[in-house]
Amino acid sequence: MELNFTPEEEAFRAAVRDFLAAKLPDRLSAKVASGQHLGKADLQEWHAILNERGWLANHWPEQYGGPGWTAIEKFIFENECALAHAPRTVPFGVNMLGPVLIKYGNEAQKRYWLPRILNGADWWCQGYSEPGAGSDLAAVKTSAVRGVDAQGDHYIVNGQKTWTTLGQHANMIFCLVRTNREAKKQEGISFLLIDMETPGVEVRPIITLDGEHEVNEVFFSDVRVPADNLVGEENKGWTCAKFLLTYERTNIAGVGFSVAALEQLKAIAAKQTKNGKPLAEDPAFAARMARVEIDLENMKTTNLRVIAAVAGGGVPGAESSMLKIRGTEIRQEISSLARRAMGVHARPFVAEALEDGFDGVPFGPAFAASVAARYFNNRKLSIFGGSNEIQKNIISKMILGL
Repeated sequence: MELNFTPEEEAFRAAVRDFLAAKLPDRLSAKVASGQHLGKADLQEWHAILNERGWLANHWPEQYGGPGWTAIEKFIFENECALAHAPRTVPFGVNMLGPVLIKYGNEAQKRYWLPRILNGADWWCQGYSEPGAGSDLAAVKTSAVRGVDAQGDHYIVNGQKTWTTLGQHANMIFCLVRTNREAKKQEGISFLLIDMETPGVEVRPIITLDGEHEVNEVFFSDVRVPADNLVGEENKGWTCAKFLLTYERTNIAGVGFSVAALEQLKAIAAKQTKNGKPLAEDPAFAARMARVEIDLENMKTTNLRVIAAVAGGGVPGAESSMLKIRGTEIRQEISSLARRAMGVHARPFVAEALEDGFDGVPFGPAFAASVAARYFNNRKLSIFGGSNEIQKNIISKMILGL
């Protein structure tokens, strides 16, 4: 395959950079670069800017509101956004549910839900993981029992979901539910869209180590869901689930985010000193930076190979598991090195320093406030989206034939 970008692709890169320079608010990029927390309004603002330009759902077909980009153009766009410290697009509606609806949804569902994803009328979250059913996703126990009454065909949903990212902001959740307890695990699951304002839905916060309210538990108690909100066939939701996860795991590789983080790490290592010299000149530290940069370059090549396959009409398979593993390991190593580079300044943690309007006394270099929080938060990368150990099993089976 050809790894060099064409003149047309380089011209596209220049256009993306011009757009980011003109439209990305400095306030947002500064918050991202410094590791400050982004609020709902921040994320909605960037969502609206991208949608106005027609670049929000950049992997959707043109007929549904996508820009008609090639897979390479999408790769370039995501990398340039990361390097410019643009907020990450909230993925649940645009990157996860959208492709599922386009492939498996009926025409009425596409006409109704897809425009609402684009214009921000709905904020979606993901109802996959459950207590005791994380990496073993097919073990979900949340039940959906179908019935018909005077109000129409419907499901009654009972159960619990956990680690629901940004669920406190969402008005809709797409869920894996068990509709047949007698069938094999994967054959009794359905894919259901649930309005979170329905009576019986309760969201409880889970506060993470850095004091952030990022994830939640969601409880369903006799929640009534119209049967029209079933995506695909009843008991065939595992097909939708697998399709969604291939895209989630590929995106989790986060090549652009790793490239941007590595640039920040190099800047830190050039300023921090050890024995009177820049940390970047310390042999042990420099060797670790070189190792992670080599790994990142290798992953970029693999990512481009997967992109080339998708551009040829394929869907990411076990290769997405490879990207998920290496991508998360690389991001964790970079955040670990950044924390080490800060030395004693990484030890204090002032949660207020990550919020808007903090005017306290700095306790180290500007980047010090977020390095420890980012390091600990990134430990989760190898767990969510399917733990790395499970991804290794998938690779062993699907690629190595073991």
